[in-house]
Amino acid sequence: MTDKFEIDLNLKPGEDLQDEEMAEAPITTIKRKGRGFQSGDQRGDGVHGSAFEKLNSGDDSATGKALKSVEGWIVLVTGVHEEATEEDIQDKFGEYGEVKNIHLNLDRRTGYVKGYALVEYGEYSQAQEAISHLNGSKLLDQTLTVDFAFIKPNQAEDRGRKGGFTSRSRGGHNGRRSGRSSSPGRR
Repeated sequence: MTDKFEIDLNLKPGEDLQDEEMAEAPITTIKRKGRGFQSGDQRGDGVHGSAFEKLNSGDDSATGKALKSVEGWIVLVTGVHEEATEEDIQDKFGEYGEVKNIHLNLDRRTGYVKGYALVEYGEYSQAQEAISHLNGSKLLDQTLTVDFAFIKPNQAEDRGRKGGFTSRSRGGHNGRRSGRSSSPGRR
Protein backbone atom coordinates (compact mmCIF):
# COMPACT_ATOMS: atom_id res chain seq x y z
CA MET A 1 0.00 0.00 0.00
CA THR A 2 2.98 2.28 0.48
CA ASP A 3 4.46 3.80 -2.67
CA LYS A 4 8.19 4.27 -2.87
CA PHE A 5 9.77 7.10 -4.80
CA GLU A 6 13.34 7.58 -5.85
CA ILE A 7 14.88 10.98 -5.29
CA ASP A 8 17.86 12.04 -7.35
CA LEU A 9 19.96 14.32 -5.15
CA ASN A 10 22.30 15.29 -7.98
CA LEU A 11 19.68 17.38 -9.83
CA LYS A 12 19.91 21.13 -9.77
CA PRO A 13 16.80 23.34 -9.69
CA GLY A 14 15.05 23.27 -13.06
CA GLU A 15 16.83 20.14 -14.35
CA ASP A 16 13.89 17.90 -13.49
CA LEU A 17 11.80 19.48 -16.26
CA GLN A 18 12.31 18.69 -19.91
CA ASP A 19 13.39 21.47 -22.28
CA GLU A 20 9.92 21.63 -23.89
CA GLU A 21 8.24 21.94 -20.50
CA MET A 22 10.60 24.75 -19.51
CA ALA A 23 9.83 26.65 -22.71
CA GLU A 24 6.09 26.38 -22.04
CA ALA A 25 6.33 27.54 -18.42
CA PRO A 26 5.34 31.21 -18.27
CA ILE A 27 7.73 33.53 -16.52
CA THR A 28 5.90 36.24 -14.62
CA THR A 29 7.49 39.12 -12.84
CA ILE A 30 5.63 41.61 -10.75
CA LYS A 31 7.17 45.04 -10.36
CA ARG A 32 6.44 46.60 -7.00
CA LYS A 33 7.58 49.94 -5.68
CA GLY A 34 7.47 51.67 -2.27
CA ARG A 35 4.88 52.27 0.48
CA GLY A 36 3.65 48.72 0.95
CA PHE A 37 3.75 47.83 -2.73
CA GLN A 38 0.58 49.77 -3.54
CA SER A 39 -0.26 51.00 -6.98
CA GLY A 40 -3.41 53.03 -7.04
CA ASP A 41 -6.34 51.19 -5.49
CA GLN A 42 -4.86 47.75 -6.06
CA ARG A 43 -2.51 46.22 -3.54
CA GLY A 44 -0.34 43.19 -3.95
CA ASP A 45 -1.75 41.42 -0.92
CA GLY A 46 -4.61 39.78 -2.79
CA VAL A 47 -7.19 41.26 -0.43
CA HIS A 48 -7.75 44.83 -1.56
CA GLY A 49 -9.55 45.20 -4.84
CA SER A 50 -10.78 41.62 -4.70
CA ALA A 51 -14.40 40.63 -4.90
CA PHE A 52 -15.57 38.96 -1.73
CA GLU A 53 -18.43 36.57 -1.30
CA LYS A 54 -21.41 37.97 0.54
CA LEU A 55 -23.16 36.15 3.32
CA ASN A 56 -26.52 35.01 2.12
CA SER A 57 -29.01 34.64 4.90
CA GLY A 58 -30.80 31.69 3.31
CA ASP A 59 -33.88 33.17 4.93
CA ASP A 60 -35.72 35.46 2.52
CA SER A 61 -37.91 36.89 5.27
CA ALA A 62 -34.90 38.86 6.57
CA THR A 63 -35.64 42.08 4.69
CA GLY A 64 -35.10 44.56 7.52
CA LYS A 65 -31.93 46.12 8.81
CA ALA A 66 -30.43 42.92 10.24
CA LEU A 67 -27.42 41.04 8.93
CA LYS A 68 -26.65 37.40 9.57
CA SER A 69 -23.35 36.39 11.11
CA VAL A 70 -21.46 33.37 9.83
CA GLU A 71 -23.41 30.87 11.90
CA GLY A 72 -26.68 32.54 12.88
CA TRP A 73 -28.60 35.64 13.89
CA ILE A 74 -26.92 37.43 16.80
CA VAL A 75 -29.05 39.43 19.23
CA LEU A 76 -27.35 42.00 21.46
CA VAL A 77 -28.87 42.34 24.92
CA THR A 78 -27.84 45.35 27.03
CA GLY A 79 -28.87 46.28 30.55
CA VAL A 80 -28.13 42.80 31.87
CA HIS A 81 -27.90 42.70 35.67
CA GLU A 82 -24.39 42.05 36.99
CA GLU A 83 -25.52 38.91 38.86
CA ALA A 84 -27.40 37.36 35.92
CA THR A 85 -26.35 33.87 34.81
CA GLU A 86 -26.42 32.05 31.49
CA GLU A 87 -29.38 30.04 32.78
CA ASP A 88 -31.36 33.26 33.38
CA ILE A 89 -30.67 34.39 29.81
CA GLN A 90 -31.41 30.90 28.42
CA ASP A 91 -34.76 30.75 30.24
CA LYS A 92 -35.79 34.23 29.09
CA PHE A 93 -34.71 33.91 25.44
CA GLY A 94 -35.39 30.18 25.00
CA GLU A 95 -39.14 30.86 24.94
CA TYR A 96 -38.86 32.33 21.44
CA GLY A 97 -36.80 29.65 19.71
CA GLU A 98 -33.75 27.44 19.98
CA VAL A 99 -30.82 29.40 21.37
CA LYS A 100 -27.67 28.13 19.66
CA ASN A 101 -25.17 30.05 21.76
CA ILE A 102 -25.03 32.56 24.63
CA HIS A 103 -22.03 34.75 25.38
CA LEU A 104 -22.11 36.49 28.74
CA ASN A 105 -18.94 38.58 29.17
CA LEU A 106 -17.54 38.81 32.71
CA ASP A 107 -15.39 41.53 34.26
CA ARG A 108 -11.99 40.04 35.16
CA ARG A 109 -11.56 42.14 38.27
CA THR A 110 -14.98 41.65 39.86
CA GLY A 111 -16.19 38.44 38.23
CA TYR A 112 -19.61 39.99 37.56
CA VAL A 113 -21.37 40.34 34.20
CA LYS A 114 -20.30 43.45 32.28
CA GLY A 115 -23.87 44.37 31.43
CA TYR A 116 -24.44 42.84 28.01
CA ALA A 117 -25.00 39.44 26.44
CA LEU A 118 -24.95 38.01 22.93
CA VAL A 119 -27.65 35.48 22.10
CA GLU A 120 -27.50 33.48 18.85
CA TYR A 121 -30.53 32.07 17.05
CA GLY A 122 -30.51 29.80 14.02
CA GLU A 123 -33.45 31.47 12.27
CA TYR A 124 -34.31 35.10 11.60
CA SER A 125 -37.94 34.71 12.65
CA GLN A 126 -36.97 33.45 16.11
CA ALA A 127 -34.52 36.31 16.66
CA GLN A 128 -37.05 38.89 15.45
CA GLU A 129 -39.74 37.49 17.75
CA ALA A 130 -37.37 37.59 20.74
CA ILE A 131 -36.45 41.20 19.97
CA SER A 132 -40.04 42.34 19.58
CA HIS A 133 -41.19 40.65 22.82
CA LEU A 134 -38.17 41.19 25.08
CA ASN A 135 -37.08 44.75 24.22
CA GLY A 136 -38.01 46.78 27.30
CA SER A 137 -38.74 43.72 29.44
CA LYS A 138 -37.27 43.17 32.93
CA LEU A 139 -34.65 40.65 34.06
CA LEU A 140 -33.63 40.75 37.75
CA ASP A 141 -35.27 44.19 38.13
CA GLN A 142 -33.33 45.74 35.23
CA THR A 143 -34.79 46.80 31.90
CA LEU A 144 -33.31 45.01 28.90
CA THR A 145 -32.60 46.61 25.54
CA VAL A 146 -32.64 43.99 22.78
CA ASP A 147 -31.72 44.42 19.10
CA PHE A 148 -29.74 42.75 16.32
CA ALA A 149 -25.98 42.91 16.85
CA PHE A 150 -25.18 43.32 13.14
CA ILE A 151 -27.16 45.82 11.10
CA LYS A 152 -26.92 47.23 7.59
CA PRO A 153 -25.29 50.67 7.48
CA ASN A 154 -27.43 53.59 6.45
CA GLN A 155 -26.53 54.81 2.95
CA ALA A 156 -26.35 58.47 4.06
CA GLU A 157 -23.93 57.67 6.91
CA ASP A 158 -21.82 55.48 4.64
CA ARG A 159 -21.28 58.28 2.10
CA GLY A 160 -19.92 60.61 4.75
CA ARG A 161 -17.23 58.17 5.83
CA LYS A 162 -15.85 57.66 2.34
CA GLY A 163 -15.27 61.39 1.88
CA GLY A 164 -11.84 61.40 3.48
CA PHE A 165 -10.71 63.52 6.38
CA THR A 166 -13.06 65.39 8.65
CA SER A 167 -12.49 68.82 10.15
CA ARG A 168 -10.81 67.41 13.25
CA SER A 169 -7.42 68.82 14.20
CA ARG A 170 -4.43 66.53 14.50
CA GLY A 171 -3.88 67.20 18.17
CA GLY A 172 -2.06 69.65 20.36
CA HIS A 173 -3.17 73.03 21.66
CA ASN A 174 -4.53 75.35 18.93
CA GLY A 175 -3.41 72.94 16.23
CA ARG A 176 0.22 72.77 17.44
CA ARG A 177 1.63 69.36 18.18
CA SER A 178 3.85 70.26 21.10
CA GLY A 179 3.17 72.27 24.24
CA ARG A 180 5.68 74.96 23.26
CA SER A 181 4.61 78.31 21.97
CA SER A 182 5.38 79.02 18.34
CA SER A 183 5.75 82.79 18.78
CA PRO A 184 9.36 84.01 18.59
CA GLY A 185 9.14 86.15 21.75
CA ARG A 186 8.23 83.32 24.13
CA ARG A 187 10.64 80.50 24.87
